Amino acid sequence: MLRAILFDFNGVLVNDEPLHLALFQRVLGEEGLALGEEDYYRRYIGLDDRGCFSAVLAQAGERPEPSRVMRLIARKATYYQEVVRHQGYPIFPGAAELVRAAAEGGMTLGVVSGALRDEVEQALRQTGLRSHFKLLVTAEDVAEGKPDPEGYRRAMEELNSRPPLPARLFHPHEVLAVEDTPPGLAAAAAVGLVTLGVTHTYPSAALVAADAVAPRLEGLDLARLQALYAEASRA
Repeated sequence: MLRAILFDFNGVLVNDEPLHLALFQRVLGEEGLALGEEDYYRRYIGLDDRGCFSAVLAQAGERPEPSRVMRLIARKATYYQEVVRHQGYPIFPGAAELVRAAAEGGMTLGVVSGALRDEVEQALRQTGLRSHFKLLVTAEDVAEGKPDPEGYRRAMEELNSRPPLPARLFHPHEVLAVEDTPPGLAAAAAVGLVTLGVTHTYPSAALVAADAVAPRLEGLDLARLQALYAEASRA
């Protein structure tokens, strides 16, 4: 039985992957480094800011010193806030409706993301969705980002230990992870969660590791989500 849903943030709830690419390019360009669009979507999109900056620096033959990486992350976060302050957070069509329907249907909800906590908090508050989420696991909460499963392990711990406590413990097979990238799917699967790949960012052929695939959140109501979960659980 489906009891909880853990959503990725960028590329699942918020349509800001193109913005992140542009800001990575801006910050890296200020450092004299280039990041192509194809390279980003092929190699780095599933990584958090720390992982992406570290990987690009290493690829360029430069040492990803933690202090330098943190400065780059802070600069990118400042640019990000400047943009969303003027334009708002671009929520995917159907995302808010699905979150509300799932919460009203008794699902326990969480976010597991490589995004910074301020970005996730502000987006959920802007859209009036924050109260529907029991937990947020963000970049600051883990030592390693996806595809490392640390974030999902932490989310499972919080599902069972964060008040209000569940009447019975959540087990991985009762939790659905909604992801848009192969690294995210790998992280969730490593914890034993049922996975749903959404083709907001990659075509379905790139999400073959998912237990089920949906083209978008728009039009995906709770009944259809439960049906996808049931199909995936039997596979």
